Amino acid sequence: MQHRSPIINVMTSAARKASRRLLRDFGEVENLQVSKKGPADFVSNADIKAEETLRRELEKARPDFGFLLEEGGIVEGKDKDNRWIIDPLDGTLNFLHGIPHFSISIAHECRGRLLAGIIYDPVRDEMFMAERGIGAFVNDRRLRVSARNKLDEAVLATGIPFLGRKHHPATLNMLESVMTNTAGIRRFGSAALDLAYVAAGRYEGFWESDLKPWDIAAGLVIVMEAGGLVTELTGGPDILATGNVLATNDVLHEPITKLLRTAIKENKNSPS
Repeated sequence: MQHRSPIINVMTSAARKASRRLLRDFGEVENLQVSKKGPADFVSNADIKAEETLRRELEKARPDFGFLLEEGGIVEGKDKDNRWIIDPLDGTLNFLHGIPHFSISIAHECRGRLLAGIIYDPVRDEMFMAERGIGAFVNDRRLRVSARNKLDEAVLATGIPFLGRKHHPATLNMLESVMTNTAGIRRFGSAALDLAYVAAGRYEGFWESDLKPWDIAAGLVIVMEAGGLVTELTGGPDILATGNVLATNDVLHEPITKLLRTAIKENKNSPS
């Protein structure tokens, strides 16, 4: 990205500032105070402090924008058209176990349309970014989705529902279907980075169910601007509303959709 727009500069600057505290906390993860939001859904001081930093920095630059925050929920702004969608720490469980694979995700939404997004991996210092109509980049290098066009050469990523989440049987059906038709499946624990890796051509595709808007908003923009396709698992358009996402390169989207659609149908038709 030879010339970054003001909105991209605002997001990248906020992410870098929030990442400094995250990296310090990651080095002392055993001392963090941790609480549970659900059976296996954790929140730490690191999440909260990173979100506070992001909100403060973004408010300085765009004081009237609203927010959709993972920890703070909806914050109405004076500007009813524009808001930030933020995940301050995507991959919290990795973070709390000392696994160096997590990210900060920020998207800009205007009138319900995603216009820009950044995903920052502070451990590897990789800043994935995209703006609608401009293209996708990582650290100023242009991104393109993978050109592989054969399923048996494709590597896909997914998320697996944990304790307290539904869809375990459907997930197993989908895993079996994809495993028997592709070169491999990866599960790394950060949906934002999974989407960024699709945009970078590191995976041929990524799918997951029941995600939140802050998990995927930035990644959707980045994949699309890298030449990829994003839909619901069965091909529908309401990704943010359902939280079900399939992101692929353009060639493999149809065959992967067919695999997932068949697996979902078989699960619905199976005896309970």
